[in-house]
Amino acid sequence: MSETEGATVGGVAVDRLRSIIDRVERLEEERKALGADIRDVFQEAKSAGFDVRVGKQLIKLRKQEPAEVEEQETLLDIYRRALEL
Repeated sequence: MSETEGATVGGVAVDRLRSIIDRVERLEEERKALGADIRDVFQEAKSAGFDVRVGKQLIKLRKQEPAEVEEQETLLDIYRRALEL
């Protein structure tokens, strides 16, 4: 049994805290790697001639509810007509 196993400092369970911090650090590393993978995919899309900004907009739209998308598109159309665009 290690010296810190089951130990508490100031009412804090040392092993539990260390475990949580370690897990968060690993997840942050995974998130960093995923971010790099996503950038690579967008670079691939750009190389294939796709507009990355439009691709990101499509991803954002797919996350929304259809009614919300329709409302935004309606407002955008109204605003465009108001500004004669």
